[in-house]
Amino acid sequence: MMRFAAPLALAFALSACGLQPMYAGGGNGAVARGLGSIEVPAIEGQSGWLVRNALVDRLGAASTGTARYRLDVRLDDKLEGLGVLSDDTIGRERRTLRARYQLVDLADDKILVDATAGSDAGIDVVSSEYATIAAEQTALENLAREVASQIATRLALTLREKQ
Repeated sequence: MMRFAAPLALAFALSACGLQPMYAGGGNGAVARGLGSIEVPAIEGQSGWLVRNALVDRLGAASTGTARYRLDVRLDDKLEGLGVLSDDTIGRERRTLRARYQLVDLADDKILVDATAGSDAGIDVVSSEYATIAAEQTALENLAREVASQIATRLALTLREKQ
């Protein structure tokens, strides 16, 4: 009898915790439809192109024809040298990508979200210039996906609260 009581008590406790699925209703749910109605204008630079493409993929922004919201994004992409070696060359770099973004309701130009997102990555500088450039580019691509993921998560939470 006690074997069944513990799982039953746990099931009741979990149902009372207030957790709700983020994307209830799948692609037709309110959050998914809201994310799909966000217009993402072009963002300046290579990092902007990468972040915009990642955002469009995450938000499903191309899925609807009418935009209800606009996402304005400004990026700060820095690459700085760290770890100076004994021969005065740089042995390590850090790439930082920060985004300041605003979600604007197009109906009344009200700003619903004004926040920042960011991430950084460490890069080893090696003797091959090609390998270092490739590592810098890969780091930028990974950072763009991470920043877009952070933005999409925050927007989904905001749209869920707005329902």
